[in-house]
Parts: sequence; C-alpha cells; structure tokens
Amino acid sequence: MIAEWFAIAQAWLFEAIVQPVIFHTGLGEFTEEAFEGTEWFLIGLCEIALLFIVLRPLEAFIPVHEITDRRARWNDFIYTVIHRLGAFAIAVFFVLDPIMDQIAAVLHLRGIKAFNLENLWAGVTDKPLVSFFVYLIVLDFFDYWYHRAQHQFNWWWGLHSLHHSQRNMNLWSDDRNHLLDDFFRDIYMAVIALAIGVPPAQYVLLVAASRALQSLQHANVRIHFGSIGEMLLVSPRYHRLHHAIGIGHESRGKGTLGGHNFAVLFPIWDIIFGTAHFGKTFEATGVRDQLPSPEGEGRDYGAGFWKQQWLSLKRSLEYVRKAAP
Repeated sequence: MIAEWFAIAQAWLFEAIVQPVIFHTGLGEFTEEAFEGTEWFLIGLCEIALLFIVLRPLEAFIPVHEITDRRARWNDFIYTVIHRLGAFAIAVFFVLDPIMDQIAAVLHLRGIKAFNLENLWAGVTDKPLVSFFVYLIVLDFFDYWYHRAQHQFNWWWGLHSLHHSQRNMNLWSDDRNHLLDDFFRDIYMAVIALAIGVPPAQYVLLVAASRALQSLQHANVRIHFGSIGEMLLVSPRYHRLHHAIGIGHESRGKGTLGGHNFAVLFPIWDIIFGTAHFGKTFEATGVRDQLPSPEGEGRDYGAGFWKQQWLSLKRSLEYVRKAAP
C-alpha cells in the first residue's frame, strides 16, 4: 500500500511540476533521469519527515543537554535538506554505473574477471534480505576506514572538523559536513558499491537505512543499547563519545589526530582494530581548539552555512601549507 502511494506521488510530482520544467528548458533528453531524480527527492522528503516525527519528540523528552544555540540547530537542518533532498550520494552511483560497466567490459576483453561479491558467495543476490545485510556490512567496513582517514590526515581533518564543531549536537547534525568532503565520500562509497555488485534499487535502500541510523546516532537523546547492544550497533552514546572533546577525535587526549569510535554503523570494526571506547557517560561535544585558552577565545568555526564552508576549506589549506617543505 505504501509503495503504491509513493508511486502515485512520484507520478503526480513528475507530471505536474518536473516534466513541464524539463520540456520548457529544452532538456527533454533527460526525462528518464528526471523521473528517477523525482523518486530520490521523495525518498529524501520521507526521510526528513520520519526523522522529525520520531527523533524530535525523543530529543524533547530525554535530551542529553539543553539546546543553547537554536540557530546552530537550524543551520544543521539546512545541511540535511541539501544532503537528503539533493540525493547527491545516489546520483553519483547512477552516474558512475555506466563508467564501471565500461571498465568491466575492457577487463573482460583482456581476460580479467572483475571482482563481484557474488563470485565469493554464489547465490547471495538471490536472497534480497541476506544480500542487503551482506552489502550493508561490507560497505560499513569501507566506511570505517574512510572515517579513520578523515581523522588521520591534517588537511582532511581541516574539512571534517566542521562536522565535529557542533557543540549542540542534534538529529540534523549528521549532515553537517563540508560539501567537498561529502563529494569525496559519495564517490568513494559509490565505487565500492558498484565494485561489489550492489544493484541500483538496493543501493537506494542501503543509503536510506544508513542515513537513518546515523541521524539517530547524532540525536540529542540519552539513549544507549546496553552492554551487548553497544557492541552490535552504534548508539547515540557510543557515537557521542566520538564527538566528545578530548576523547573521541584525539589520540590519548593530547590534541593529536586519531581517536575512538570511528565505526559508522557496526562497532565490530572498532573492536577488531582497537579503536573502541565503551564509555558510560554522555560527554560535551565539540573540538578542543574551540574552547577559550589563555591566549583568548577559541577558533571560530562559523555560524552560518557559507562561512562554515569557507572556514573549513581555509583550515584544510592551512594544514597543507604547514605540511609543505
């Protein structure tokens, strides 16, 4: 029933608004892509509505902290709208799909068999639910290493630190990233997904499921999953420790890059690679250099979207210049 309603809404939106705009602007050749784009837009709209309906009341009933800067939360919402309604992550997948097909064809002509997850586990794609979780786990493994890299290289941390600079973490904070950083990650994840043979329709669901869980992790809610559950799925408390000043994104609290709890969905990767920290407290979030020091006020990370984007890029370039011989 829900699928039927969604299809009706997609058809109406496309025929009433999207298609007339396409023909009016002379872009009729992209009609098929625009129809798919309408689907991505509606999925993002449903995501935002669901997050607000489920997580916003939880933030009101069991908050970790009082929101002291409502403008900062509103600014995070802008990031979410751009990220979810733009559906850039999914668009990248479909743009890269024909390119990966061409690479596979070239390899085939040269007698090289392209890697595919199904080659390792025959029949996995015949069981949609099983393949969904297999793909989710594999993609999460690569996402873990991407996340660690963001905390390992100074220039990359310059971009990623924007995400950590939110002192009032909330349900919209997951999407608070530099656009360039998002661009890198979306290409990386799309290439991995295509390389292991994720079907297009399933990739949309994988992205939606991952984003929903990550929104929960960043929510201002006093929630954990218990001693066993914390080792199975990243909880708001577990991820909050990753955002904690002096704990989550520093090595041994000394201000150097590194940290704990890099897992995006499944803590098993932190456990295996020695980066897990199962603390029992809900710590204050932010970046150490935001705090006042004897020299004066801490570093400014910006209050509005464009200033945050500019200062983040500026920090990254600053680190590059410092590293240059």
